[in-house]
Amino acid sequence: MGTVLSISPATKKSSIMDAELAKNDKSLKRHSMFVSLSWKKLVSNSAKKSAKKVTPNPLSARELPSGQVAQLNSDNLRKTHQTEEKKPKAPIPVPVPTVPTKNGDGFVQNGRLSTVQKQPSGLAVVSPRRIVIQASTGELLRSLGDFMCRRCFKLKELNSGEVILWFRNIDRTLLLQGWQDQGFITPANVVFVYLLCEDTIADSIDSAAELQGTFQTCLYLAYSYMGNEISYPLKPFMSESNKDVFWEMSLRIINRLSAKMLQLNADPHFFTQVFQDLKNQRDTSEANLDR
Repeated sequence: MGTVLSISPATKKSSIMDAELAKNDKSLKRHSMFVSLSWKKLVSNSAKKSAKKVTPNPLSARELPSGQVAQLNSDNLRKTHQTEEKKPKAPIPVPVPTVPTKNGDGFVQNGRLSTVQKQPSGLAVVSPRRIVIQASTGELLRSLGDFMCRRCFKLKELNSGEVILWFRNIDRTLLLQGWQDQGFITPANVVFVYLLCEDTIADSIDSAAELQGTFQTCLYLAYSYMGNEISYPLKPFMSESNKDVFWEMSLRIINRLSAKMLQLNADPHFFTQVFQDLKNQRDTSEANLDR
């Protein structure tokens, strides 16, 4: 028996179809390759165009020589200065001060001349002068003593030194007994004592003891009001014989002179007035006493 080989006609047909498909694949590959190359070329061309529009100078600053970079910088600065010079400069607003005219009838305000109506006045405007009054403690004490002698004219034997001695003895006693650390007798405190004495001591006093009691009552109120300590003892100022008179007189002085005592510390003009009044009480015919 022999072997029979048979070739199917479909096999031939399939080989022909395979050859055609291979040809089509090659043509498709070529066509797709052509399309991709064309697209890449198109994209690269558009990128170059856009790059040309954005960067007018294709060379970077690093690739330029240093001399050319300096030249470009100087050109840019010169163009900038020229542009700023060509711009019109706006005027700076300046406030117009108020300047009075020579005749005093008007003044300039906000660039316009305004008229001022003069008010009739018979008094000239004069700035107040500062009055300076100087006096030592001894001078003020002597003025206080002279005032007491002049007010109590019935006491023929009274002299200003005796009044000053009453004042100094009380102040020295308080220092020695430790009731105060420093003396009370100062120019301002002497003026305060004079304010109380000028209103309290009457010209009808005809007894030195009565005058001394009244004067010591004024001193107690002055120490209590102007002193540096919280409280002071009564013994240097008051005696047991006139205890009731002392308190009655103290209350009368407080009720009558509280406003003036406060004003003397609050109003400099009032203090200057009382100061000048005390200084005018000095008897110029006598010698100066400064202790």
